[in-house]
Amino acid sequence: MPTEEQLALELLRRTDYGRVATSRRALPFLAVARHVVADGRILLRMHRGLGHHQACVGSVVAYGADNLSSGTARSGRWTVQFLGPCEPAEPTPAELDLFGPGPDHVDGEVFAPVHLRLTPRTARVHTWTSCTAAASS
Repeated sequence: MPTEEQLALELLRRTDYGRVATSRRALPFLAVARHVVADGRILLRMHRGLGHHQACVGSVVAYGADNLSSGTARSGRWTVQFLGPCEPAEPTPAELDLFGPGPDHVDGEVFAPVHLRLTPRTARVHTWTSCTAAASS
């Protein structure tokens, strides 16, 4: 039986984007990031031009993703959240391939990627399922 962290990482692999939470100027802050899972850690890609990565580097951050808009009562809905330190990263060519192409523009600016690596210290999984939906099929 997989650990909660293993399950969380497996579910995270099923999505492309999530949200990183940290603080900026002592206020809570959320930013969207593209992610891939590599060697048990989470590699994030963000747009350098927004500067959001600067609030994450050297901090303990939360990163979460879900399938709440695409999951169904039958297949189940889930959310995952990770907490851990976040550092700058230089992805390997293989890791860069996992990301696929980036957007052309972000808020009208040419996309300039910056990469961060989150090493999970804790992971949580929450699921929503419906026995009623499964029984009526």
